[in-house]
Amino acid sequence: MLMGLFKDMLSSEQSIFKNEDALNFEFIPKLIPYRDNQQFKIANCIKPLFQQRDGKHVLVHGSPGVGKTVAIKHIFRELEEQTEEIVPIYINCWQKNTSFKIILDMCEQLGYKFTQNKRKEELFSVVKQMLNKRAVVFCFDEIDKLEEVDFIYSILEEIHKKTIILVTNFKTWFAEVDPRIKSRLIPETVEFYAYNLNEVTGILKQRISYAFVEGSFEEDAVLAIARKAFEQEDVRKGIFMLKEAGMIAEEQSSKKITAEHAKKAVDKLIDFNVKNSSDLQDESKFILGIIKQNEGKKIGDLFKIYQDNKGLMTYKTFQRHVQKLENSNFVVLTKIEGGSQGNTTLIHLKKEKKLTDF
Repeated sequence: MLMGLFKDMLSSEQSIFKNEDALNFEFIPKLIPYRDNQQFKIANCIKPLFQQRDGKHVLVHGSPGVGKTVAIKHIFRELEEQTEEIVPIYINCWQKNTSFKIILDMCEQLGYKFTQNKRKEELFSVVKQMLNKRAVVFCFDEIDKLEEVDFIYSILEEIHKKTIILVTNFKTWFAEVDPRIKSRLIPETVEFYAYNLNEVTGILKQRISYAFVEGSFEEDAVLAIARKAFEQEDVRKGIFMLKEAGMIAEEQSSKKITAEHAKKAVDKLIDFNVKNSSDLQDESKFILGIIKQNEGKKIGDLFKIYQDNKGLMTYKTFQRHVQKLENSNFVVLTKIEGGSQGNTTLIHLKKEKKLTDF
């Protein structure tokens, strides 16, 4: 009786997917389009390490989904192919959100396994000993997700030949860094601007060439997804929709991905947003839930609601978490000056942008 459930499915030889891995966010294309200038600037900061000199440091900033991470990972891949004398260490500070976790990750990347029951200072001593035999490029991605960055001071003081790359969604984050760290870093600034519509379309077409059988993606479908990704200012959402459109087409046993499949993929963007919010730490999720139920209220009023719901943060820590939610595109903060109660901030959920807004 169940034999007919799968009878209309395409066989593996008929699949419109050629390499589904190319639609993963971790996938690094052979060429990174439209980011040559930024990659060149970052590479120039690393070049002194090849002459056994100290490298320059870099502050990379730009909104989410504009190619910051993939560009740096591409540079790291080239570095690994070219030399063994420079060690690339990439750490995502969203996932490794404390100094201890960051140093533990360094140990893992360097192949040091005897980490159990060792304090942070002991582990950093091991890292220092291993890295000072060569040169190193550190990349701390999503650095704005950390509440303290004292470990950077230790790196600046105790690692000899290095380049430190700090990646943030918000350029203003650096203004609040400890002056001791700022004065020693003095980083070059590299901005990743939002892609225009033609660039978004080009990037998605490149991914289609990697991921799908040639000729399976109709032009109207590509353009519909590209327009939506441009409105959202996030190429990752475009890649998500490419994959969804392909899966919808296969479910219908279609060898072509049409504009109708693209439309259904666009409707699934809500799933992408839910997955993003699930990556938040529990306390940030808690605060985001309060904002959803009390949208448009003043930050002080929201803090009172937070306390009434047994929240334990101080007001300043609460403010920092709200700022992180804005940096990650979950909320919008609107500053109101000179009202009856003085300056205040209103908090709204992030709304989708339309093409007519540009």
